[in-house]
Amino acid sequence: MSPVFFHIDVNSAFLSWTAVEQLKKGFAYDIREIPAIIGGDQESRHGIVLAKSVPAKRYGIVTGEPVAHAIRKCPDIKMFPPNHRMYHEYSERLMEFLQSYTPDIEQVSVDECYMDFTGIAYKYHSPVEAAFEIKDAVYEKFGFTVNVGISVNRLLAKMASDFEKPNKVHTLFPEEIPLKMWPLPVSELYMAGRSSVEVLHKLEIRTIGELAKADPELLELHLKSHGRTLWEFANGRGTSKVIREHVESKGIGNSTTLSKDVTTEDEAQEVLLMLAETVGARLRKEHQKASMVSVEIKYSTFQSVSHQKQISRATNADQVIYKNACELFRELWNGEPIRLLGIRTSKLVSDEAPEQMSIFDFQGGQMQGKVKDEKHQKLDKALDDIRKRFGDEAIKRGTFLK
Repeated sequence: MSPVFFHIDVNSAFLSWTAVEQLKKGFAYDIREIPAIIGGDQESRHGIVLAKSVPAKRYGIVTGEPVAHAIRKCPDIKMFPPNHRMYHEYSERLMEFLQSYTPDIEQVSVDECYMDFTGIAYKYHSPVEAAFEIKDAVYEKFGFTVNVGISVNRLLAKMASDFEKPNKVHTLFPEEIPLKMWPLPVSELYMAGRSSVEVLHKLEIRTIGELAKADPELLELHLKSHGRTLWEFANGRGTSKVIREHVESKGIGNSTTLSKDVTTEDEAQEVLLMLAETVGARLRKEHQKASMVSVEIKYSTFQSVSHQKQISRATNADQVIYKNACELFRELWNGEPIRLLGIRTSKLVSDEAPEQMSIFDFQGGQMQGKVKDEKHQKLDKALDDIRKRFGDEAIKRGTFLK
């Protein structure tokens, strides 16, 4: 049979996951059913909207706008702070569940992935039947909803999943492109950014259909190679391959877009500690250690910088990762407000791999450092066991209680 791909996208992920967690704890109402947003600080009115409910969308509130604008549009809106640790935990659980259907999953962000349905198609009467089964199973198991887009390549599957939301299944097969995709504004096309759309509007190209029928050489003249790419996308040409990720080759990392800009080193270190704990936990879960740590900073101007360093002994201890991340941060940061922070580890080895030591390891403080690292690892393992048995909120650092 022809290849079939699903694009699975959590509906308003940060807000949905917050709502599910609140309802578990006896919250009086479901924030998905009222005007509500995730992000920023209601008292200071700083930060940006990271996620919004469907009722909030009706007020014209959009993801990425300042929360002050959202409050002006809807003075009674409910606002809740983000919890990125919890979001990544829900993301991991979702991906593990989807892999129970097929290992051919490619996660592309914290709340979306591609699934190659082709290998399991024989189990179902149709792709649509399977998509509804997966969508409903996710809701039954986790309490949040997803959209599923279906097509013969990843591009069209993603475009399909962005049709009417929430909790929907949509198809966008090649024969459906003229009816379902071409009438849409060109801004709805995947990878059509604001500046590209402005150029297309100057060329009197306002719908995806008009773009599909345009001269690709003219588009290349005005938008270079990106113009040709957009023309191909408008005609439904996309990649037909899902890349199964292997932790051994890609490394493990975590990053977070902050609800308000970080302006002090103390604030940044608190975020780095949270990221280090998440990365360390994932390394231990995968039975891996890292010998390379890197830190990424994205400023409020959207300029990004990163730096990495080799560490003397492969580790998965939170404190060791955090210490090295802080050193990298101090080397990188230029003092400007920070929008995003990230930690990534690479050069991974199995945590059972033998460690080669030299005579120099027994001199100076090297041996003491090894013993201290092992103590950190034992402590981290004990904390992992407590959280696994009693829940993620069973134990936490005092730093995070505020």
